[in-house]
Amino acid sequence: MKVLVDTNVIVDAMTSREPWKESAEKIFLMTANQVVDAYITASSATDIYYLIRKCLHSTEQAKQVMGKLYSLMGILSVTGEECVGALASAVRDYEDAVIERTAVKTEMDYIITRNVKDYQDGMAKAILPNDFIALMEEKE
Repeated sequence: MKVLVDTNVIVDAMTSREPWKESAEKIFLMTANQVVDAYITASSATDIYYLIRKCLHSTEQAKQVMGKLYSLMGILSVTGEECVGALASAVRDYEDAVIERTAVKTEMDYIITRNVKDYQDGMAKAILPNDFIALMEEKE
């Protein structure tokens, strides 16, 4: 299964943000154990780096954390096509619309996010982290 993991879930796991860290960390474990193929978008990478650096107060530590993330998850390119397509997307938030367009183009099975309502009008399926974990446990 191929999933695009939204920025909020990545940051939850990497900063132990309560009350969401447990489910986010489980998704990281599923990825590490090759139960799922997880990806982030290139455009999300800059946001993740910024938030991690701010949390750690260290550029070097943030770079190390990002390197570990990149070794675990794939990075999907965001092209002008997705940026322009996001303008016409039914997803209202532009940043989310870019992610949704990228998920559709790369044929992701789900976008894992805490903000499923932001994606409800889009063409990609969005799922809460806990619901995704439950879905995967049913398949075992």
